[in-house]
Amino acid sequence: MREHGEERVPLICGFGIIRCMGIKRLSHAVYETRYHLVWAPKYRKWILKDEVRESVEELFKEILAARDCEVVEMEIAGDHVHIFTSIPPKYSVGEMVRVLKSVSAKEIFRRYPEVKRELWGGEFWEDGYFVRTVGDKVTSDVIKKYIEYHRHEEKTPRQLELGF
Repeated sequence: MREHGEERVPLICGFGIIRCMGIKRLSHAVYETRYHLVWAPKYRKWILKDEVRESVEELFKEILAARDCEVVEMEIAGDHVHIFTSIPPKYSVGEMVRVLKSVSAKEIFRRYPEVKRELWGGEFWEDGYFVRTVGDKVTSDVIKKYIEYHRHEEKTPRQLELGF
């Protein structure tokens, strides 16, 4: 059964059906894309807490849904965000990150003026971001487990141990 341009196609190999892939359709494209995105607030400040965290998550889901992006998994940690998403090929990854950051920053500053005072310089997010496509060796399950780890295990800042 197709739902909003999505068709489930079983992936067959010698061992039978492995999993169902979320094949999606546009007027001129059929695709399945999965990206793991990560970025942080300016100065990697622990500002994504309580109501601000909830607002950022709500805004990201709203922005992505408006552009037909599927959110597979999301975690808003105190000092960074993880989004595991499918982005239609009509949008570039950079464009989606730019929209997510700019729209959420404007709205957070509007809703919580005290956040702007804490982040001197008038910017909410760091300039850069990390993106990884999910496929062969880095599977969907690996990314989900990684994000779940951050959700459950990494709640406070820790000193990096180099083990010399």
